[in-house]
Amino acid sequence: MRILVSNDDGYFAPGIAALAEALQEIGDITVVAPERDRSGASNSLTLDRPLSLRQAANGFHFVNGTPTDCVHLAVTGMLDHLPDMVVSGVNHGANMGDDTIYSGTVAAATEGFLLGVPAIAVSLVSKAATDFSAAARVARDLAERFTRVPFQHPVLLNVNVPDRPYEELRGIRVTRLGKRHKAEPVIRSVTPRNETVYWVGAAGQAADAGEGTDFQAVAEGFVSVTPLQIDLTHSGLIPSVAEWVGR
Repeated sequence: MRILVSNDDGYFAPGIAALAEALQEIGDITVVAPERDRSGASNSLTLDRPLSLRQAANGFHFVNGTPTDCVHLAVTGMLDHLPDMVVSGVNHGANMGDDTIYSGTVAAATEGFLLGVPAIAVSLVSKAATDFSAAARVARDLAERFTRVPFQHPVLLNVNVPDRPYEELRGIRVTRLGKRHKAEPVIRSVTPRNETVYWVGAAGQAADAGEGTDFQAVAEGFVSVTPLQIDLTHSGLIPSVAEWVGR
């Protein structure tokens, strides 16, 4: 099994090292990740400059671009064969609900999916993570399941793992995305050079964490697995918008 590994925290992040180590037990691993932390990069492609591909001492490859750049470059130019799977992570922090819109971790997996490769984005739900082994083992379990029971078409899964030992996980729930409240306001500050700068505020708390959501599953100690799709069409509004346009 050929597995392409990427992330958005950078090729030096402990989460990607744990993920690569776990996946090496079941397949041929290639790691292509950003050269620096690109959290929140979403599905952006770099089109205004060329990209460089380098290799670190540990064998990981890194790109001076976004997570999407990394997977796009690997699948369409670097690798001799299409990978059997793309696995992105392990992200330091949750990617639940509205987070998926901004997440570079999910974006790397999404790019694989768009290029016709089954893909998984894996995140550890923790603000102070020190041990990524449980989440990496969950990723390996899911990748093994792909080999035993493959889907008939590419699938994109968003996986969030509670921050607890593997043996203490209560199982897996297939979930829908919850929803967060509006983000906190930006934080304004002044630099020593008297320049006004702004930091993006924290994500809002969960607004929809009810039955069947990723928020609820993780809060109860379960791994959340949410199948994602790319079609953003709001089909239910097509008749109303058509009527509005026709007025």
